[in-house]
Amino acid sequence: MYHDNMESRIYLVGFMGVGKSTIGKKLARMLHYRFVDLDKMFERRYKLNIDLFFNKYNEPLFRELESKLLTETFELENTVISTGGGTPCHHEGIDAMNRHGLTVYLKMGTAALASRLKTAKKRRPLLLDKNEEELERFIVEKLNNRKSCYEKAQIHVEALNLKTWELIKIITGE
Repeated sequence: MYHDNMESRIYLVGFMGVGKSTIGKKLARMLHYRFVDLDKMFERRYKLNIDLFFNKYNEPLFRELESKLLTETFELENTVISTGGGTPCHHEGIDAMNRHGLTVYLKMGTAALASRLKTAKKRRPLLLDKNEEELERFIVEKLNNRKSCYEKAQIHVEALNLKTWELIKIITGE
């Protein structure tokens, strides 16, 4: 196995729209693990969509509550956890995930991310009311801010056209 904690928890980190939930579900199924989407966990717990939460409250409160939920995942066994795009970069999230599991940074270029986010069905609170140019500028700026945090992940993979079996080979070192 690639990592001592591999049996317990695999955290997928990366920018919004990179495919953490989609890849996470497939990865969990192939490894016979449970799958947890931290954003969905948040919405179930607080009975409010994240975009509505952002409108009603604020980002610092969201990040604080999100961090508490992340801490709860440290007790899970045999689970793939898809984190929110900002989760690793607040309240020392990436360091905590590295201590409690295996972290995988799913990377993707700005153009591919912009294209995916433009056509995404899921509403993103930080992207509302942005035109194409503003969206790309936002992605570049956010990625620059978060890059050093994402890069603390133990494994880095290019997410565009990533095959789940390829990711499993990388994780297990086979």
